[in-house]
Amino acid sequence: MSAARAAKVAEIDVTARLRDAITRGRLTPNERLIEVDLAEQFGVNRANIRMALAMLDQEGLVVREPNRGARVRAVSDDEAIEIAETRLAIEVMVAGRAALRGDAQGRARLKAIEKDMKQAIAQGDTMRYSQFNAALHRQLQSMAGNATADRILDTLKSHLVRLQYRVILLPGRPQASLAEHRAIVAAVCAGDGDAAERAMRQHLTSFIGLLRQAIDAARHGGF
Repeated sequence: MSAARAAKVAEIDVTARLRDAITRGRLTPNERLIEVDLAEQFGVNRANIRMALAMLDQEGLVVREPNRGARVRAVSDDEAIEIAETRLAIEVMVAGRAALRGDAQGRARLKAIEKDMKQAIAQGDTMRYSQFNAALHRQLQSMAGNATADRILDTLKSHLVRLQYRVILLPGRPQASLAEHRAIVAAVCAGDGDAAERAMRQHLTSFIGLLRQAIDAARHGGF
């Protein structure tokens, strides 16, 4: 591998790792991002960190300020709702496309993820459930085959990960979420685009309502 290629791979890798640290909450909103510290932490040079921060700035996860460096961008409550509403519009379309474009292999994968979600609920493992939840939505995107939607959704979802964990911890939410996802899977696997869109709209409308509830609880010290 050439030196230029190796540098590009390192840049992509550190960008992904920084993105994950932000979305998982290991780097918190408004936390300062010191290049030299991050370079040491991730085992890369400062140039890699600088390029990664520039890319995450474009995604809206990081804010770079003249003479002050970079910090993790904080998403306001109102913006979080706007992001969730925008995500709803796109994912409804994705679900419909997945129903019409998905093949037997894609449908089998979807059913396998649904089974994993059910098992995680039975075991009371909300973190694994959240991971399978994300995997199911990614599978729908794969079946829909819309690269533009993929890029937009990846950015939107990265802003909501921390709040999604709050929602899944609400009493009864995992069970309700499973039922909503099973309706989506059934419609997609039946090749019914209209039903898939309705099921996804119902699921994400419910999520937005609970997101508002989680935000309100956080304001009053409930989370």
